[in-house]
Amino acid sequence: MKTAPFLFFIFYMSFSFASAQEANDTVPKSGGIDRVFDFGDQVIDLISGEKWAFIPAVTYSPETKLGLGVRAIRVFKYKGDTNPNLRPSSIPITILYTLNNQTIFTTELDLWANENKEYLNARLELSNFPFKFYGIGNDPVTDEGESYTTRFAYFHLNYQRQIIPGIFFGPRYEFRVDDIYRRVPGGILETSQVAGYDGQRLSGLGLNLNQDTRDNIFQPTRGWNNRFSWMGFASFLGSNFSFNQYTADFRKYIKTTDTHVLALQSWWSFTTGNPPFQHISLIGGSDRMRGYFEGRFRDNHAMVHQAEYRLPVYRNLGMVLFGHAGQVAPKVGDFGWKRFRYGAGFGFRYKLNEEGLNIRLDIAFGDQSAFYFGLNEVI
Repeated sequence: MKTAPFLFFIFYMSFSFASAQEANDTVPKSGGIDRVFDFGDQVIDLISGEKWAFIPAVTYSPETKLGLGVRAIRVFKYKGDTNPNLRPSSIPITILYTLNNQTIFTTELDLWANENKEYLNARLELSNFPFKFYGIGNDPVTDEGESYTTRFAYFHLNYQRQIIPGIFFGPRYEFRVDDIYRRVPGGILETSQVAGYDGQRLSGLGLNLNQDTRDNIFQPTRGWNNRFSWMGFASFLGSNFSFNQYTADFRKYIKTTDTHVLALQSWWSFTTGNPPFQHISLIGGSDRMRGYFEGRFRDNHAMVHQAEYRLPVYRNLGMVLFGHAGQVAPKVGDFGWKRFRYGAGFGFRYKLNEEGLNIRLDIAFGDQSAFYFGLNEVI
């Protein structure tokens, strides 16, 4: 797949030209690099309307390979909220087809209302999704992964209200149904018959407690974003698996210079009861542990620690350096220093709007070299 290296080449040339211009103040602003960025800005303006922006959806990750489709996104302020310092709301809609024969439809409402005192998040995802199963534990049963295909529908609804400044609390509902209609005959899933090997139906209620003091939801430069959640799935709610999941996600943003930011994250997940393999604690993928296939390591409990250093390059172009460490374990007491998996990498960002929404390209190194191309920051 040559798409991701090609994109990397484009960003690398932009970075090289930008560095050269900053080192030479005699280069006029109408030079070639400025014309390239002017053209980029014009393209962004062209696809952005007053309410909706329509952009080609191009993604790349080891889990999907190249994905092509269309994305519409609207960033807006809730009616009646006229304060320019209030957080914006957003509605992205994405239709995607990947070279792994995955078909994905997602839409999400991220709504800040009542002077940012109320927060509502709802997400719907429909997908036909070939994927891989590596087994359970910190040492995979197979290094290559065993293929299976699932059709699934997922929905969640999360409402929170500010109880004191910076602290939000409220309920959450989740529903997911999977139909695993293709497995390897006599493979790991069929022979081990782990919970959920032939599909799942999950329905659960929970609670969220958030501390959110970020100065910007897309590009924070200071503050905290700490999340604590509990989800309980039970038969009386319509679930055919009964289990509990507890998650703690700590994020801190530190402005190290006028334009540089250090973002830190410590994520923990604990699962008790009888969870299906699709829903136990797992690491890997574009959000946690880039450079590791999503779900390559999964077990009852997991932890991931990540750091990302962000700096500007030129105009709307930025760069990030990141590193991470994580592990999974069947019991909390099994966590240990020698069980950590490590990874690192770098990436580039191109700002799409004044709110700070970014296109991102990441090159990561874990137990594999991987490229990730999409929207929004990871931490």
